[in-house]
This record gives sequence, C-alpha cells and structure tokens, in this order.
Amino acid sequence: MHKTLSIRWSLIQAVGVVHSHPARRCKGTVHWPWQGSYSWNWNKGLSTTNWVKNAAEASHSESSSGAVSELSQDSLLREFAKMPVERIRNFSIIAHVDHGKSTLADRLLELTGAISKNTGQHQVLDSLQVERERGITVKAQTASIYYKYKDELYLLNLIDTPGHVDFSNEVSRSLAACDGVILLVDACHGVQAQTVANYHLAKQRNLTVVPVLNKIDIKHANPDKVCHDMQLLFGIDPDQVLKVSAKLGTGVTQVLERVIEVIPAPRVERNSAFRALIFDSWFDKYRGALNLIYVLNGKLEQGQDIQSLATKKAYPVKSISVLRPFECGVASLSAGQVGLIACNMRNSKESIIGDTIHLKNQSVSAAGSYRPQQPLVFAGVFPVDQSKHVALRSAIEKMVLNDSAVTVKVDSSPALGQGWRLGFLGLLHMEVFCQRLEQEHGAEPIITAPSVTYRLVLGNPKMIRQQGTDTMDISNAALFPDPSSIREYYEPLVMGTIITPTEYVGQIIGLCVERRGLQQSSVNIDEARILMKYVLPLSEIILDFHDRLKSISSGYASFSYEDHGYHLTQLVRLDIHLNGKPVDELCRIVHSSKATGVARQMVHKLKDLIPKQMVQIAIQACVGSKVLARETIKAYRKDVTAKLYGGDVTRRMKLLKQQAEGKKKMRLFANIRVPHETFINVLKR
Repeated sequence: MHKTLSIRWSLIQAVGVVHSHPARRCKGTVHWPWQGSYSWNWNKGLSTTNWVKNAAEASHSESSSGAVSELSQDSLLREFAKMPVERIRNFSIIAHVDHGKSTLADRLLELTGAISKNTGQHQVLDSLQVERERGITVKAQTASIYYKYKDELYLLNLIDTPGHVDFSNEVSRSLAACDGVILLVDACHGVQAQTVANYHLAKQRNLTVVPVLNKIDIKHANPDKVCHDMQLLFGIDPDQVLKVSAKLGTGVTQVLERVIEVIPAPRVERNSAFRALIFDSWFDKYRGALNLIYVLNGKLEQGQDIQSLATKKAYPVKSISVLRPFECGVASLSAGQVGLIACNMRNSKESIIGDTIHLKNQSVSAAGSYRPQQPLVFAGVFPVDQSKHVALRSAIEKMVLNDSAVTVKVDSSPALGQGWRLGFLGLLHMEVFCQRLEQEHGAEPIITAPSVTYRLVLGNPKMIRQQGTDTMDISNAALFPDPSSIREYYEPLVMGTIITPTEYVGQIIGLCVERRGLQQSSVNIDEARILMKYVLPLSEIILDFHDRLKSISSGYASFSYEDHGYHLTQLVRLDIHLNGKPVDELCRIVHSSKATGVARQMVHKLKDLIPKQMVQIAIQACVGSKVLARETIKAYRKDVTAKLYGGDVTRRMKLLKQQAEGKKKMRLFANIRVPHETFINVLKR
C-alpha cells in the first residue's frame, strides 16, 4: 500500500504542484501547467493510468476549446482595459422553465476558465437560497468571461435569465444590455409557452437569435421534431439549430463560436461623453446600493463624479468591478462593457432601473426606453407586531432595490395595523419575494390574500369633484365606494398562451370556460401538440389556475400570459357580518357570478377559526342587504340546573328561562371578540 502511494505521489510531483490542507492530507488540489486545477481523494484509489488518461483528455479539451485559464489575473485585467469594441459580445440565455439555462451557463463558465470544473456546485449563477430550494432561476445574473477564438481574445458578457412568466421583467431589463440571445429549447419537451414569449421579446428589440437545442443526450429526446416546430413557429432553419447537451458539455464550444460569429459587437461610441444604462442593482450593507451598468458611450474611471439623469443627484464613484462571476476590481469601464459600480447610493429611490448616468454637469440624452413592467397582482404586507414595522420597512426597501418590478404603497388595516400594499407580476413572484424577505433579512411578514386592481367609472358628481377624475382604480376592498355612485365596473384581462398535447384539449377548454375565458385562436403545432390563446380575467388565474392546468394535463401543458387591458364587467363588494355588524377588514371584491361560492367558503372558514364565546355568533356573507351564506357558532352553555335535587319541573323551567333571557340581553350589548390570529388566518393566503 505504501509503495503504491509513493508511486502516485511521484507521478503527481512530476506533472504538477501539490497543495493540501494541513489538517486533511487525504485531499488536495493539483495545478496542472495547462489547466486550472483538479481535485483528488486518496480514499478513492485512483489508478496511475486514470490520472494520465484524465490529464491527457483535459489537455486536449482545453487546447482545442480556446480557454484562457493559463493567463494570470493581471494579464486578464490588462486585456479588459484595452479590449476593442469589435471583440466584445453581449448576450443573454432565454428559455422556458427547466430547459437548462443555468446548466448551460455553468458549462460556458467552465469552458472559459471562469470557474473550476470540480467545484462540486451546480447552477453557480443561481446564488440565492430560494433559487436552490425551488430549483428555478428568479434573478438574472451576469458574468464577464474571456474566450480565445482564431487567435483573438474576446470578452463575452453573459446574462443568465429566469424562465418563468412571473419573472419576465428580469428578461426584459437584461435584453436592454444585449445585442443577441441564445434561445434554448428542450429537445424532449420542445417549444413551450414562455419560449414563444421570450422569442418575440427578443425580436421586438431586433436582437440576433442563436437557436440551441438542449438535452439531446436523453433517451426520449426528439431533435428533428423540435427543430421542425421551431421552423413552423419562428421561421428558424433547422440546419442553423445547434444541438448540445449542457449536462455533459457536448457541443458547448460550438455555441460560443456561433455567438462570436453571429451576434454583432455593441453599437457604442468610445470617443464621446460618458453615458451608461443602469439595468440591475442590489444592496450591500457595507457599500450601499450597487449598480450594474452597461456603458454606451465614453469611459468611466474610479474617483470621477457621476450624475443620475432621473434624480439629478451626483455621486463619487468609489469602486468599479466586473463580475467573473465573482467581483473583480478594475480601474475603468469603456463603452460596450458591463460592470458594477459603488457610489454611495442608499435606497431604491436613488437607484432606478432603466436610469441613465453620466459625468457630473454634462448633458446627455436617455440611454434607452426600458420601463419596468406594470404589476398585476397586489397583496398587503404587514409586520407580525407593530414594533417590527421599521425593520420590515428597511427589508422591503432593500428588496425593492433588487427587484424593480415590485411597487410599494403605504397601507393600513384596522386588524393588522400599519403596513404596505405591494404589487407583483404574479403569484410565484409574490411568494419568492416574501420568502427572500424571511431568508435574507430575517423579516416575519404577514401576507394578505392577493388581489388585482379594478377600475371603476364614477357617476356621482360629488365624488368626481373629490377625485378630480371620473375613474378610480382600487385593489383594496375596504375602499370600495357605494354601488349607487358607480356607473361602470372594469376588470383587468390577460392574453394567455397555452401549449398542450392534443389529448388534454377538452379538459383545458373546460377549465378556461370555468374561469370565464374566451378563446381567441387555436393552432396545431404538429399532430401531437396544439397552441391555444385565451383572454382570461386576471383575478381567475392568480390563485390556482396554473396548478389546475398542470394537474389535468399530467404536467405537460405550459402557460404564459401578458397584459390585455380592461374589460367591462359586473363586480360586487362581499361583506362579512358578525351578529349583524359588518367587519370591514374581511370584505372582498368579487365578480357577481362568483359571489355565492366565495361567500360560502368565507363563512365556513370563519366558523372554524373564530372560537366559541358566551353568546351565539351569526356569521353572514352579504352583498348589500342580501345574505348569500350563513353559519352559526353556538354559545357556551352552562348547566344552570345541575344543582337541583329533584323537585317540581317548573323550577327547572324557570332557571332555563332566566338563562335564555340573560343570553338575549348579553347579545344586545356584547362585543364579539375576534382574536388577532383569526384575522391573520383569514386575510393571508
């Protein structure tokens, strides 16, 4: 055994330099002359033959791929400073959920030497805890990598974007800093709903599309069929589609080379005044707000003073760095490059996504037309205790800095106290935001049931004068005006795209009809799949529509949606009464056709949550003066006849009559005590 170890140790010393931790000599890292590092474990008993074989394969792979890991960090920084615009490529990876974007990003980072191949960590750019727990990308991440192609060193700025429709704002803002995209499609599941949406988003910006087919190594993959679908839907020539396996690394080199060949260099000017677009930001507790910028004109150096075009405030540039994907300090940024700057910005009101920054006291035009998407789903966020109000406010401000799609308005509730009404792009967006509040900032928010914004056309001249307009947008049912003062009701609609196998079409049509959907079109992608477009009320899809769709289609159907304006409808305010007294905290806005069903659900839930009291409690759900549903909570009943030892029955009846009269009198004057936890459990999702 000792002789075998000695032979292996001699071989390693002959071809590399060994570094091992003093406390764990059984493990270490070999730094090869041609490669970054390889890890080993003596306990695995790796043979000498395998060492030589692995080293030869690694040498061949790296020498043919154009990796630049042999260059030192200082050399790369010098190359960054003098990199010409012609050798810069800015691109994003876009796809549907779970089509392999983050895995492909891992292979690109490994291929270019940005990360080691043996880190043991997957989806390196998915750095958030919520991303690793849910297995999805929720935040677009940037990495600047180098690649040598035809003896020329190229700087590639890569952005890995989310695939879920609720995070489409991340895709939209990322495309503002790109000249092309990699359109990734799963060779097993084919084109999905969000694939279509992201493709059209890229084409609207006139970006070059590099089509890539992933997961070709899986047994039931059907590349030819998927290529045909891409040709039918997008007009992409099947011969131009690259076929790769991001998991195994097959064909990834061709992807990088195609990016360099096809995607154009940034259309920027380096000889003009500095101008840059802020397309991402986040908070650092030591440095404040950090801004990720795309430089369109000129050059920015550390120590210069910059100014915001939106707020007109000026800031000194404290530090400049690039993400590789970890931060790496640089002295300057030139047009065409993407970098991170720290400049004493403190909150989301100062750091605005889509804002243009320039040198102080210089006049420039806006860098782009990017605007955050309008929120579709609204929910109240309240602290568990009002003593934690300040801490929750600070956490929300830091989170909004990192997520520009979230809108914040101050709100209050008689039951829950002071809080905020937050707007989100969807239900998953709301869930992830609140989960990040808990994980990253230690907050304990109470989240009310999600709602949408309704539009009311007023008919009362007095209210019109008070409002200054005849329209009123509300998302809080407590602010719903008297029905007699409303002339028309409007609710928000979405245009939904559903792609499903043909055997589930009947069930899906039934689901859409149940949710008051109207079919707009139906197109056969091929003999096995169909693409349907439905106009649906937003209020009908924000809760469980996606779950129901996945359930009835065995997980094969996909769904995405986009705003489709407002539509004339009929709404009512559903009030909850306890012993005839309305409780404003529990009221809701519902469609008139759904009022009875929602009323029954509410009263059943309240019956289970409100504890018994000394008096009987009548729970009623009403629309105006009409009671739609009722439940009764029986009162505690003391046995007043327990101490009687026989005697005339009239004595027993007299005691029971006195008890009944006492209960009746108590019911007239008693207040129903509804515990705080009951409001929380009813109001929250």
